[in-house]
Amino acid sequence: MALKSIGFILIPIAAIGLIGSTWPLPGRGDTAEIHRLGSRMAAAAMRTSGRSACRGNDRCDRLTGCIAPSPPAGPIAEALPDDEKHRLYARDLRAFRLCRRLVQSAANTTDTDIRRASAGAFRPEERIFAEIVQRWNGDFLWAPATASSNAVTQFGDEARAVFGPIPEGDCAGDTAKTIPLEVEGNIVDLKPNPGKAGSPLEFEHRNADGTLVKWTRTLAQCDKPSLAGNVTYCGMNSRLNRLVKGNVEWLTFCRKSTSHPGIEPEPYWRKSNPKFARLGTIGFNRETGEIVFFDGRKDRAEFDWSQRFVPPGGNSYSDHNGRARAEALYDPTFQVQCSACHDNKNASVVAPHIGLARVGYRAGSQGQEAAAFSLGNYLPETSRNEQRPFRVIGSGYTSTYGAELRQARTVRDPTGNCTECHTLTTQVTGQRLAPDAVAQEPFIADPTWAQLLQVRAERMKLKEINSHRTNWALRSGAGKIHPWMLPYHGNDLSSAAPEISSADWRKLSNCLWGAGAAECGYRPLYTACPAPGSVAQGDGSGPANVSTAVLPLPAGEIGAERLLRVSWRYLNSYGAVPQRDDVRFNMAVKTAAIPQSGRAPLASDYPGLDEARGENFTTVDGETGTSGTAMLIRNASYFGHAKFTEPTPSTVLREFRIDLPAQCGRRYLVRLLPKRLCFDQSDTAYAEKGQLLYADIRCD
Repeated sequence: MALKSIGFILIPIAAIGLIGSTWPLPGRGDTAEIHRLGSRMAAAAMRTSGRSACRGNDRCDRLTGCIAPSPPAGPIAEALPDDEKHRLYARDLRAFRLCRRLVQSAANTTDTDIRRASAGAFRPEERIFAEIVQRWNGDFLWAPATASSNAVTQFGDEARAVFGPIPEGDCAGDTAKTIPLEVEGNIVDLKPNPGKAGSPLEFEHRNADGTLVKWTRTLAQCDKPSLAGNVTYCGMNSRLNRLVKGNVEWLTFCRKSTSHPGIEPEPYWRKSNPKFARLGTIGFNRETGEIVFFDGRKDRAEFDWSQRFVPPGGNSYSDHNGRARAEALYDPTFQVQCSACHDNKNASVVAPHIGLARVGYRAGSQGQEAAAFSLGNYLPETSRNEQRPFRVIGSGYTSTYGAELRQARTVRDPTGNCTECHTLTTQVTGQRLAPDAVAQEPFIADPTWAQLLQVRAERMKLKEINSHRTNWALRSGAGKIHPWMLPYHGNDLSSAAPEISSADWRKLSNCLWGAGAAECGYRPLYTACPAPGSVAQGDGSGPANVSTAVLPLPAGEIGAERLLRVSWRYLNSYGAVPQRDDVRFNMAVKTAAIPQSGRAPLASDYPGLDEARGENFTTVDGETGTSGTAMLIRNASYFGHAKFTEPTPSTVLREFRIDLPAQCGRRYLVRLLPKRLCFDQSDTAYAEKGQLLYADIRCD
């Protein structure tokens, strides 16, 4: 069955079952759907999926062959509008997710079918070897993030394997901050007005001294509207929480927003009201540049920050209650393209709306307003230039936006104004934040028709944002905070530095829209998944103390004459995360008679790299099978790390070992190959060569 026809069948089925304003919770309908479609279709999907099936289609998921839908045309929004084209897009995303789940579920099904159907095709020694290997080592042979094919829990398991334990989302705790709202240089909050009968809710305006300036009934504009789009531009009293664990930081944003661009004096907007509309979490490792995005469900109108939010995979593989709650909490379709906005190689995108002391204050970070109103340095300034690593984690997310991730580029400002300090990209940082920062319109010198439509749409969006900005923020002289970036002076608006010239801006904007050439210094925004031991990619971890030992056969064992133990030590230190769990080892094994001369083996005698990678792997028993002319043992974790258990934290080398059944008079040749489970579209990154070792089993 051709892959194209599978997509043709899947999408109508998904549309019939899932279309509408709400949809079934994941896990309740998908399993039945997968079984209903049948294992034969699943096997066909497995046979036709993969990189070869995706040639010529940039929206094809390289791992499964399923086709991701194209996002609706227009500016990228933080929250998708509730209109017909976005409802259809959400439906197609659900169909795509179901297709991926079908193919991934088929992996286990087809492995089982192959094992049962073709057991007689294996040589007796292969079956005996695999059965003994599994019995002796099977508890520690497993790949992380394979306990579930549910989009949410699998995503959480992948993130936990890279970043370590994920904290619960908490927007009410002591470390959380309220996002301030400023209007005409004053701080504004919604409170009962004691000067009126009945103390109605109104907007209280106070200056930096704390002096009451006025009360207002409505609030149509503010000094620093949100740049996200399709949210309440001047929303107030959203909450942000930042937690740091070593190199990893977690940001949880509880955004208050409604379907209206302005706000009214309603209880929803009060600080004391824990109800909010948009839940988002970002995890980031500042050393490795790995980033992950979790979004609350989009068919849910309201969240409540008086309750903590369970991580997407629960707190562990065994946290069944937490995993079920997570499936009901997070978006399984990844409707929002978070990486389009959070693309500056850092954990957070800083703009005036967030209320930090270093941006959006005329008198600078030391001024009275910054001291009274801002969050200070709650999000500290970090230096990460365009050459630093940056990679999105989460195969569900990256399969949906693979085309966008591959096309994204960093930009060097040909005029030298902006990118000496900042990372600008061909995504939202360049196309929305940059023009807003310098108060200029997006521009392309010689646009295609499609680019012309995109630029027009973005100009309209920026115009809409600007219409919610106060005249105070736009005016000349004291108080002006827009534009909020100045060449060479950055956020220091107190200087008399000139704004960027229109000529310089047009050169830069042309680059930011991907329309430039060599003068733009384009580089891929996202970097490759590092293989274990790839020093150039920042991971110098490799196995140490690799050795073999020939031991007596354990009592009661049959089918072998000796036990060959292959041992090594290894610490997955990439990113300095003590519980990191995204590296496993493959071991390819060949046997030969011991040469009479006793000469050492040639390099050609060992299993090849393709065999160690398992490119033609056929399972015999569990994670042990044949690969070319070798036997292959896949996915070895450290000794004691049983299947679907959490790794114990470690900063010292862990013990690894695999016990092999061995026969007297035979030479065993081993290639030990570490690999990183990348949890993105690249799937797996293997070490360059691995370690070669051999043992002669002499029993006389």
